[in-house]
Amino acid sequence: MSLGPCEIFEVGPRDGLQNEKREIPVAEKVALVNKLSAAGFRRIECASFVSPKWVPQMAGSGEVLGGISRTEGVRYAALTPNMRGYEDAVAAKADEIAIFASASEGFSQKNINASIEEAFERFAPILEEARHIDMPVRGYVSCVVECPYDGKVAPADVARVADKLFAMGCYEVSLGDTIGAGTPDSIARMLLAVRDVVPVGRLAGHYHDTHGRAMANIDASLSMGVRVFDAAVAGLGGCPYAPGAAGNVATEAVNEHLTALGYDTGVDQAVVLEAAEMARAMRG
Repeated sequence: MSLGPCEIFEVGPRDGLQNEKREIPVAEKVALVNKLSAAGFRRIECASFVSPKWVPQMAGSGEVLGGISRTEGVRYAALTPNMRGYEDAVAAKADEIAIFASASEGFSQKNINASIEEAFERFAPILEEARHIDMPVRGYVSCVVECPYDGKVAPADVARVADKLFAMGCYEVSLGDTIGAGTPDSIARMLLAVRDVVPVGRLAGHYHDTHGRAMANIDASLSMGVRVFDAAVAGLGGCPYAPGAAGNVATEAVNEHLTALGYDTGVDQAVVLEAAEMARAMRG
């Protein structure tokens, strides 16, 4: 018996590859996105319009969006930290954009060189412009359990940032356990606070598998009503500003797990495994 739909938001081509040391050619990134498009994902994050000085791997994002074979029904997403990034994403025909805030001041300063409040001031004009062209905007919250600089993060702090992103116009808020410190208990406590201010149907879980607990944290989130999870094919990823953060939870493992539980992801596991093979080869 099916437990209903559960969506995997594929972030491998962006969040997964951004930390790789080898300079990956645009053609390889395009091939990976095309393979993932064939797997049945509805949303794939494949670009980041940040300064190439800070994240060199994302320098060819415009070319990636220009080179992929777009599949009907799939939205191709790009990360946009500022107005310049937003304009570049629109020019490259991104289908949706994402902005990212942190629940901890320490990580906000290290990641985007701005306080949490300054970050919101930076995002306001982006959301205003996006509204005029009906561009969907997704919001990310980093460090929803613990921060590599500030230590434990209070659920109330996470709720405050998620509430603000949702109120500003983000259609969905993705909650990131950036260093993989979360446990089912701490994730549940965080979700209880966030659910009070953002409808659970507008939340996504983004769990790193640093300590092998991502799947247990997904189960805790399912029990709280969350039905969207970010994952990166082959478990690619980590964050340049989060020392010791292992990769995102692997898409193929999440898909297998959700399917075994009885959820319908709409994703073809055989094609995902082919994409994982490609992704592993790209790591050099």
